Amino acid sequence: MGIYLNPGKSMFEEALEADIYIDKTKMIQYLNSVVKTRMKYVSVSRPRRFGKSMAADMICAYYDRNADSKDLFLQTELSRCEPVVCENRTINWDSYLGAFDVIRLVMTDFMDDNTSVRDMLKYLNDEVTEELMETFPEVKFGNRINLRIVLNKIFATTKRQFIIVIDEWDAVFRKCKNDEEGQELYLDFLRDCLKDKPYVALAYITGILPIKKYGEHSALNMFDEYSMMHPMQMAEFTGFTTSEVLELCKEYNMKYEEISSWYDGYVISGIIPKDKREEYREGTYTDHKVAIYSPLSVVKAMTTGVIKNYWNKTETYEALAEYIKRNYAGLKEAVALLMNGGRLVIDTSTYKNDMTTFTGRDDVLSLLVHLGYLGFDDEKSEVFIPNNEILDEFKTSTKVIFC
Repeated sequence: MGIYLNPGKSMFEEALEADIYIDKTKMIQYLNSVVKTRMKYVSVSRPRRFGKSMAADMICAYYDRNADSKDLFLQTELSRCEPVVCENRTINWDSYLGAFDVIRLVMTDFMDDNTSVRDMLKYLNDEVTEELMETFPEVKFGNRINLRIVLNKIFATTKRQFIIVIDEWDAVFRKCKNDEEGQELYLDFLRDCLKDKPYVALAYITGILPIKKYGEHSALNMFDEYSMMHPMQMAEFTGFTTSEVLELCKEYNMKYEEISSWYDGYVISGIIPKDKREEYREGTYTDHKVAIYSPLSVVKAMTTGVIKNYWNKTETYEALAEYIKRNYAGLKEAVALLMNGGRLVIDTSTYKNDMTTFTGRDDVLSLLVHLGYLGFDDEKSEVFIPNNEILDEFKTSTKVIFC
């Protein structure tokens, strides 16, 4: 087991042993359908404490050729899935189990408060290439060493492809908010390492923010984005679902109505099956809508028996207040409307997917969707405060602003 290469299954084992474990392994069934295809670039964004790192741990445990994880996954829903039938192949649940070398990168591991983006990338490059070169001593690497060249030469010699999993991928945009040159350097680094590379079987990046936009194009435009606004095939894996929470309420003797009013409210849209699209056009099909609960808050409520605001344990109220205080026309009035139970149509097209580049009220509200402070109805382009927990956050954050 390596630090970055083939990190093993221990983190996923810990998740399975937790008092509350909600099985999301069917997500791998979808990932298997895009492995080694043009759709192999997957970007998943969701708020803090919505299970991003656990999903990354699960993906590593499944694909890692050295993890020996079959017994683990035989306990999961994935092992009971029907084969996925694609145009020219049938993929069983274990077709890619232990089939690849996995590189797992957590971007915050390469950063501290004084690290420039350039220094961070050098540190990452040195650390990961050193481990790769030690693992593949039979490969002739030459004198010019960087991550892209090392991966290319490993593939050329061994024909072994990689699953590349990047957690906290957006840390650069959150920690180096005003370093636009560094941000572009980082995006170019990821593009050069990932785009159109034969050694990539799957690239999976996850964080809070969707991919940063520059003008009309992005350096990472090969990625399909699964966000809080448009989760697509990832909808049911974004948070806890209604059926999952109902089962927890039964097990922990909690009142579902109270749990729902405090932690439900995010309603996101998945895909519409081909045979249901006529019904959808007629307005009679709504099963693609998925209600999502904040996982951390539900777990805390179940294990303690106390229903309250657990959100501020992960984000201080100042973080929300910082954005509400922005002096954009109509922003404070919009927040007041939302806090009163209203809904508001916004234009999300101008938001640049970062934490600094705002052109107006709607850009700030778009960011709050990705941070989990607002729900989003993608069919109506409406934002709203999803539940009592988040409303409590708004009340705390706006005390000074509205006094």
